[in-house]
Amino acid sequence: MRGAISLGCAAPAPPCASLASYLEAFLTSTLLVALAEIGDKTQLLSFVLAARLRQPWTIIAGILVATIANHALAGSAGAWLAHLAGPALMQWVTGLLFIGFGLWALHPDALGDDPRIHRAGAFVTALVAFFLAEMGDKTQLATVALAARFDSLAAVVLGTTLGMMLANVPAVIIGEKLAARLPMQAIRYCAASLFMLTGVLTLFGWPA
Repeated sequence: MRGAISLGCAAPAPPCASLASYLEAFLTSTLLVALAEIGDKTQLLSFVLAARLRQPWTIIAGILVATIANHALAGSAGAWLAHLAGPALMQWVTGLLFIGFGLWALHPDALGDDPRIHRAGAFVTALVAFFLAEMGDKTQLATVALAARFDSLAAVVLGTTLGMMLANVPAVIIGEKLAARLPMQAIRYCAASLFMLTGVLTLFGWPA
């Protein structure tokens, strides 16, 4: 489950297999999280922060730092759980989790209370609000599962962070007009399908 795939490379050439495994983890993490983040409560938070603070690049910097910190912790937890439980058990756990994330992705999120504006400014406000909003969110839990599935923590964290930024940077810059132009239901179905497909493939032990 957490092993590398060869993609046609000879068995004595581990660098090729390692690169293929890294790219698979990175690209899978990026795609899944980018789609899952669209319409998620943290993207809704990005809309609110952009409207209230009106400092887009400072907000984006806060979101980036918060995401790296949050997903580094989540990914580390996933890698630790995979080491603790072993590959056989984690194959079933992560597979079922991905299917669960697929069902979760079908339901639109809602943002709770408005973020508190800190005296320290837009950067700290965005960092704290986004870090806290991401706790227990499906993109954070997906990062845990991805890190447990793939044997490349750095690739997973970089991929999930890029996925978050691909969804949230336009949200901050363009604002709520972006949400009005996106086919949200189609995106939710697409994200759900990819999560469920990943879950099924994981249960069947792909990649070997």
